[in-house]
Amino acid sequence: MKKAFTMLELVFVIVVIGILAATVLPNTKTNPLQEAATQLVSHIRYTQHLAMIDDKFDSNDSNWYKKRWSIRFNSDNGSEFPVGTSREAYTIFADTTGVSDGNANLNEVARNPENTSSFLSGGITGPNALRITDDTFQGIKKMNLGLSYSISDVVINGGCNNQSFGFDHLGRPINSRLNTYTNAYRNNDLIQSRCNIILISSNPSDGNITIAIEPETGYAHIL
Repeated sequence: MKKAFTMLELVFVIVVIGILAATVLPNTKTNPLQEAATQLVSHIRYTQHLAMIDDKFDSNDSNWYKKRWSIRFNSDNGSEFPVGTSREAYTIFADTTGVSDGNANLNEVARNPENTSSFLSGGITGPNALRITDDTFQGIKKMNLGLSYSISDVVINGGCNNQSFGFDHLGRPINSRLNTYTNAYRNNDLIQSRCNIILISSNPSDGNITIAIEPETGYAHIL
């Protein structure tokens, strides 16, 4: 005689599946703050990679050290964005055009390795403004942390004391804006202690998350 499940057994299985689903699904919900941090860590590591494979040393250029690859935090304050929208963004670039001034020109911004028609920038305000919505500039919207992940502020402290930092040919992290340098290694410009980059969500319940960059190795990771 062929055996079959009883109604009670089927109901029990359905209940168990429901309990498991209720437990697992909340854990699979996307967390914008975590996504932003994961993305930023990846881009910091890519900046370090560029610095190591594209050493800017040039014996014929006395200012070669100002042209190392760096990552700079800024914002894109274009009027096309909704009023009150946070526009915290960052850009990967090498300050190679003309006199190094610490501002990224379009032809200085790193290309997106996944799509070379776009640039690794979430937009820049200031002297050389780049708007991610401009037809002439194909930036990456996700690098505008305010627009894509509701990041209201980026706080940098610890071993870093500026909104910009770079890496040397060995991948060691270098503090502050490189255009201010007067020689390849000023006193204490190699990061001496852990650098903290704190991403603060505009949603108070999400809080914040910290990314650390370790001295000497330049290893970037989420705390």
